[in-house]
Amino acid sequence: VQLVESGGGLVQPGGSLRLSCAASGFTFSSYAMSWYRQAPGKERELVAVINSVGGSTNYADSVKGRFTISRDNAKNTVYLQMNSLKPEDTAVYYCNARRLHVGYWGQGTQVTVSS
Repeated sequence: VQLVESGGGLVQPGGSLRLSCAASGFTFSSYAMSWYRQAPGKERELVAVINSVGGSTNYADSVKGRFTISRDNAKNTVYLQMNSLKPEDTAVYYCNARRLHVGYWGQGTQVTVSS
């Protein structure tokens, strides 16, 4: 099983980034997919989640209206489009796959929002 995140980097406040998470080794279309983030000294928090078929999404209040989660089951990939980025969005962003009591994590990608 592998979840490989990409797309992180350094961006100025107000800018945009698109994170990708490529999955392999399991039946991607059967799993809900989520993005979490963890800032230095803080606990890991849920950012956004999308159900297995992509018809339902939920977001943390702090990112509603700015972030969009989506998935392409044909490509076994989940995305996180991040717009209007703020310094407080700086964190390591992790991809998570979950089905019932089974869960997998990626290695994370760093997002830094700074001028």
